[in-house]
Amino acid sequence: MPQDLPPLPAAVLWDMDGTLVDTEPYWIGAEYDVVAEHGGQWSDELAHQLVGNPLRVSAQFIIANSPVTLTPDELVDALLARVVARVAEHIPYRPGARELLEELHELGVPCALVTMSWQSLAQAVTATLPPGVFQAVVTGDVVTHGKPHPEPYLAACAALDADPTQCVAIEDSATGVRSAVAAGVPTLAVPHVVAVPDIPGAVHLDSLEGVRAADLMAAFRR
Repeated sequence: MPQDLPPLPAAVLWDMDGTLVDTEPYWIGAEYDVVAEHGGQWSDELAHQLVGNPLRVSAQFIIANSPVTLTPDELVDALLARVVARVAEHIPYRPGARELLEELHELGVPCALVTMSWQSLAQAVTATLPPGVFQAVVTGDVVTHGKPHPEPYLAACAALDADPTQCVAIEDSATGVRSAVAAGVPTLAVPHVVAVPDIPGAVHLDSLEGVRAADLMAAFRR
């Protein structure tokens, strides 16, 4: 690469819910619906505690804080079915996310989707994108340890044969940021539904709107 061009990441690792697509309201709506169907009441305060968590962890939390009598896996399936149905109707991309993703694809920068959602939802989202935009997809139902454990991001880097320290992760939750940072990946924290505290190894951005591929590595030199 000519020296006058800014360096690009070896790969970009994207969280999905709340980072690439604005599906957190779909999840929260599904939680309200399922809890109400079992005679309980849900709240945004409780829902916000689940942002970024592995789905089984969230399901266990819902069961512990509501009259829901489903097993964790049954509850995950019930929530997923509702969110996948909403995604089939409309995929709300976060500001700037799709534009940055498409630019990275055009430049040949490998991208991975690293999400605690399960494969059914990840496939519903990626099916609407051009083939090859994501060269690896790591979902919550294929890892042993979910976020904030580093396994999801280490798995994505391994799938892309990329050095974690030369990649960039993009996350919207403290749980996700901690996962990426623990894997050694420089991380952009772009908070959405919940605040993200200052975490060493992460740089905060207000939005991806207007962010270009050339800005990603530069963000860590400020």
